[in-house]
Amino acid sequence: MTKRILDIIGSILGLLIIAPFSLFIILAIKLESKGPAIIGLDRVSQGKIIKLYKFRTMIKNAPAIEKASLLHLNERKDGPFFKISKNPCITKTGRFLRKFRIDEFPQLINVLKNELTLVGPRPHKPEEVIHYPERYQHLILAKTGVTGLSQVSGSSSLPFLKELELDSYYLKNQSLWLDLKTITKTLLILFFDPTAV
Repeated sequence: MTKRILDIIGSILGLLIIAPFSLFIILAIKLESKGPAIIGLDRVSQGKIIKLYKFRTMIKNAPAIEKASLLHLNERKDGPFFKISKNPCITKTGRFLRKFRIDEFPQLINVLKNELTLVGPRPHKPEEVIHYPERYQHLILAKTGVTGLSQVSGSSSLPFLKELELDSYYLKNQSLWLDLKTITKTLLILFFDPTAV
């Protein structure tokens, strides 16, 4: 109950903070490229596929383009994840939004809907979670988070198994104190070293 109250208060505060800038963000996205300003991406949380909301940072049909012509440039060789440092599908506005993690603010709507929590394992695609080793299968049933131990410890630069290890550690040791520490570390990174997330 305490965690849920923290989720509701934190997500409302976050949405209130981003609200005055939302119109400008949406306008910048729409002016640069076609498509909706806010998109819903398939992610797994609590064993179900949810639509995770984000400000769009890529050109229209980016997933299809990545699979068709950019797959060979994938820098992640240790697991099912996909990452290109200089992905040509990311727009200029998108790079700015990603640098300061502004694109993730709409996820707070998912928190209010009780689909995500503020702090939890990192949400992944359905085609990624099927590659979890057996000892980490329990992560699929967990409520995933906007931030978490893996997100503040290197995020997509972490080795595949190390990310799962951190998320598993969180679930086994979660507490209000650990949540508050993780949220504080997230805010410090965003304000003082956004490239570290």
